[in-house]
Amino acid sequence: MNENLIVSLKDIVVDFDGQKVLDGLSLDIHDKEFVTFLGPSGCGKTTTLRVIAGFVTPKSGNVFFDGKDIANMPPYKRPVNTVFQKYALFPHLNVFENVAFGLRLKKMTEDEIRPKVLEMLETVGLKGFERRSIYQLSGGQQQRVAIARSLVNQPRVLLLDEPLGALDLKLRKEMQLELKRLQREMNITFVYVTHDQEEALTMSDTVVVMSGGKIQQIGSPQDIYNEPKNAFVARFIGDSNIVDGVMLRDFFVNFGGHDFTCVDRGFKPNEPVQVVIRPEDVQIVPPSVGMLTGLVREVIFKGVHFEMHVDVEGYEWIIHSTQASQPGELIGMNIGPDEIHIMKRSEV
Repeated sequence: MNENLIVSLKDIVVDFDGQKVLDGLSLDIHDKEFVTFLGPSGCGKTTTLRVIAGFVTPKSGNVFFDGKDIANMPPYKRPVNTVFQKYALFPHLNVFENVAFGLRLKKMTEDEIRPKVLEMLETVGLKGFERRSIYQLSGGQQQRVAIARSLVNQPRVLLLDEPLGALDLKLRKEMQLELKRLQREMNITFVYVTHDQEEALTMSDTVVVMSGGKIQQIGSPQDIYNEPKNAFVARFIGDSNIVDGVMLRDFFVNFGGHDFTCVDRGFKPNEPVQVVIRPEDVQIVPPSVGMLTGLVREVIFKGVHFEMHVDVEGYEWIIHSTQASQPGELIGMNIGPDEIHIMKRSEV
């Protein structure tokens, strides 16, 4: 990971009509990193992106680019470009002219513009499309034109605001890989906004999970998934079973009426905690040998696995398994030490 800081937000406060949208947000983004802002609608992720772009002026706080405060720099002077969900292409211009638009604004000559545009179209997989009208393109192709137009100016940072939101699932998955490839090849910083957890985990070097105008957790996709900081993150990133427990001492926790060995430490003796267990980490065994037993309430076929809803001591657990139990069946459940994650009791 390149440790060069490229964008730094310090204590950013944004409010709309007296309501805080960003509440003292601080964040560092490193050069050549793929960073994703992830969270539900209204959590402040798009506003954070717009603060970096210069479209939103914070009430207080600083925006640094390469260590220089750019809070008062207008958007068009910032070394960033933005790709929006509604691609904002010019319908009266063909593909070539859409991509060339920013270069023409810079008063470049035709001899400079042409090779740059053609190279960029080839990079995004649209070689030979330069004369096409925007109306002749599919949603995915329009998306690629919008990306080419943003990248041809060689910005230091590309901001992407839910750019795949309008595409169907198969195309989305293709474009996720395509964007990751582009980011690696062009060696620039991508800052990406999505509410889709799988998208964030697939593409990012770093995920910033947001809720209520605050950052809940920053980490690699693996950290965020395996070591959620609080119940909000655990619930938002994939399915989780979150149950109340008591940390008896280092490496021992009690929940569901059973003592378990775990890998967590540093809690007070007998401290009330929350225990997170991912649905795929529960092993189904005969009730006689299970650490816990539960009653299967519902079984849903999900293609790769079955999702079972199981009643354990008054908690509804979700279990993912390739073997289906039947509704009404009593099952045993075993959970290994590495599969148990302990969190402090959280208000979130």
